[in-house]
Amino acid sequence: METDVFESQRRHMLAEIEAEALLTASYTERPSFSAAVMAAVGRVPRHEFVPVELMPYAYLNRPLPIGFDKTISQPYIVALMTDILDLERADRVLEIGTGAGYQAAILAELADSVYSVDIIGELAAGAERRLKRLGYGQVTVRVANGYYGWPENGPYDKIMVTAACDLVPPPLMAQLKAGGRMIIPTGIPEKQALTVVEKSSTGSFSTRDVLPVRFSELEEPGKLAGAA
Repeated sequence: METDVFESQRRHMLAEIEAEALLTASYTERPSFSAAVMAAVGRVPRHEFVPVELMPYAYLNRPLPIGFDKTISQPYIVALMTDILDLERADRVLEIGTGAGYQAAILAELADSVYSVDIIGELAAGAERRLKRLGYGQVTVRVANGYYGWPENGPYDKIMVTAACDLVPPPLMAQLKAGGRMIIPTGIPEKQALTVVEKSSTGSFSTRDVLPVRFSELEEPGKLAGAA
């Protein structure tokens, strides 16, 4: 049987996520994350989503560069954002900001339909190949400006945005199902917060901030996919 050389590192990463959840519970009101989310984080091989020279550091609880001035998110943040969405297997999920595809893989462990958008064509293409190779065929990737979402496959039960906006983009609010939930970093670069957006059965919205964060910014409206 093949030995998993990363197993001890993966267990250490999960322990660090659990410790940080406790430390941030006063903000998030989540002293722990669901067993399903933690199991999903434990199953996804994070070392497959980082450049080969960074593989020895793949299971550190920190963001890592993936090129194009982008990063793979800190595992704790990935777990927190996933836990907040409270995914169900039948959910149709939209992710804005595919990056290397790591967060999409976590989502695909918990939901059968995941649609992911990235404005950088090289990242999207690499993520698509990686996800297919690892067996995440339920993830569909598109090169586009995530500000506008992916209306053709909406509406969505859950939306996750992994880049920050000053305000929640109206197209994403429109693509959220009644009864749905979105997690998105909002605010100016110096003062961002993870924001939960919920849409009632009547179509009204409520928002609440969960945790101070720092994300790269979502491309501005009108910028075309692939544009410098």
